[in-house]
Amino acid sequence: MGMDLKHHAFVCTSCRQNGTQKGKCFSNGANDVVMKFQEVIDDEDIRDDVMVTNCGCFGLCDNGVVVAVYPDGVFYKNVTVDDVEEIVTSHFEEGNVVERLVL
Repeated sequence: MGMDLKHHAFVCTSCRQNGTQKGKCFSNGANDVVMKFQEVIDDEDIRDDVMVTNCGCFGLCDNGVVVAVYPDGVFYKNVTVDDVEEIVTSHFEEGNVVERLVL
């Protein structure tokens, strides 16, 4: 993996500082969202351009699953497995933010 990433997406999986995994993102399927991102990124063969990392709580729990995309500084809310392909295609490949999901 080079450092020429175009996008780095952080998916909240509700891991708290005390190590427990609970909360809206986790219960809304965050782990499935992470796996779907990996699957679509592999299918599209854009692993050199996009990295997905699960992360701890953003404190935006009412909007879970929350996905933050850098360097764009875009936060997506209520992301489901069904939204992942649109984010990858529209945002990561075509450069168009998926406005309906923006926090």
